[in-house]
Amino acid sequence: MKSVEVKNLSVKFGDFYAVKNVSFAVESGEIFGFLGANGAGKTTTIRVLCGLLIPSEGDANVCDLDVSADSLAVKQQVGYMSQKFTLYDDMTVAENLAFTASLRKLDDKKFKEQKEKLLHFIKFQRSEKTMVRDLPGGIKQQVSLVASVLHDPQVVFLDEPTAGVSPAYRQRFWSLIRELAASGKTVFVTTHYMDEAEQCGRIALMKDGELIALDSPVNLKKASFPDKNPKSVTLEDVFIAQVEGAS
Repeated sequence: MKSVEVKNLSVKFGDFYAVKNVSFAVESGEIFGFLGANGAGKTTTIRVLCGLLIPSEGDANVCDLDVSADSLAVKQQVGYMSQKFTLYDDMTVAENLAFTASLRKLDDKKFKEQKEKLLHFIKFQRSEKTMVRDLPGGIKQQVSLVASVLHDPQVVFLDEPTAGVSPAYRQRFWSLIRELAASGKTVFVTTHYMDEAEQCGRIALMKDGELIALDSPVNLKKASFPDKNPKSVTLEDVFIAQVEGAS
């Protein structure tokens, strides 16, 4: 079952195409990597899929909802975890989650159920009265994940979710991502860590607003370096060859 479907999507700002004629589909329960240099069009595409930006041309559907016609309904079906801003440092964990619940208009019963389930999911063992600024980076990212899925969305967008955290926390976070996908949620991930990209079912490569490649990590390696053993090729090699134009 497709949870996201994009056909000939374009976003223009004046005469500039931030996204140009992009098409792809993502299945429910898929971990979908979104890679590209800064300015490639990843964030603009995600903003469309979150119902925050109306496309200039083409169609975008999320959970069978037309983004252009049902942007408010789309926002209820998606969760978004920003690299820089998901939680308020000067509020406690409990206050942050309560604030997020109020923005999502969750009733008290649903909020308490979701909060308890998700804090158990990340194995949170600190006091909810802890100030967010006092949390280690890895735990803060995990609480950010809880905030982004508190309303039980079907599609989750994670923008460089492990940037700046230790390898151990990165490993733990990816374990959580796999568990989310196993539960049927679709997970979009942007990352600059190629070892993380390897864990995606498929990867979309964007360059200058266009989708230049879309396939599994293994198939991308084969397509980029057909004369080499895929085991000897890294995704970093693919990224340099495809996105940066080197041979």
